[in-house]
Amino acid sequence: MTRVLVVDDQFLVRAGIVGLLEAADGFEVVGEAADGAQAVSEALRCRPEVILMDIRMPGMNGIDAMERILAADHEPLPRVLILTTFDLDEYVFHALRAGASGFLLKDTGPERLLTAVAAVAGGDTLFAPSVTRRLVETFTAPAATTPPLPAVSALEQLTARETEVLRLTGRGMSNLEIAERLFISEATVKTHLNRTMNKLDLTSRAQAVVLAYEAGLVAPGGE
Repeated sequence: MTRVLVVDDQFLVRAGIVGLLEAADGFEVVGEAADGAQAVSEALRCRPEVILMDIRMPGMNGIDAMERILAADHEPLPRVLILTTFDLDEYVFHALRAGASGFLLKDTGPERLLTAVAAVAGGDTLFAPSVTRRLVETFTAPAATTPPLPAVSALEQLTARETEVLRLTGRGMSNLEIAERLFISEATVKTHLNRTMNKLDLTSRAQAVVLAYEAGLVAPGGE
């Protein structure tokens, strides 16, 4: 059972998500929160595996709450799936840099939402199509203004294999797909990626994707 915390300031939206999860197999809603501050306290109390986090809420917003939750000194940390009505760049990139594992819009269908929660719980990164498009456009724009992650300057710490795994991760490939491409085991891919993230002080696969674009390891349509 995947333990889920649902955070949204709109009661009806929150209740609808909770009802959907509770009616589906494999999910357990262990807590609810109506604002960021409550989300932080609930995350510490119920230790969810996945947090469905709204961004715009009164008081502490979802991104600030996520940063506090992921900064907690305990393992394993929850994976955060951002769920919002907005797909503006400022929210997308702030959420990714804060360590979000996925970003979906609230008009996402029920099946897509359940699939997303399961994927994020399993360690994957998942974006709404419109968010993926914005991500690619921003990192390939000639005058991109988003400041790079500090880790870009630390890429020389990586081995050739770690750099290759990071590049393929940036192209959106799963660990299994990378393993098949490089003729190594899936466990070896995971080890390389974990070492890469530790060396570069990254907290999520999503940040690894962002870094791969910022460092020029990935170009749209490129190999």
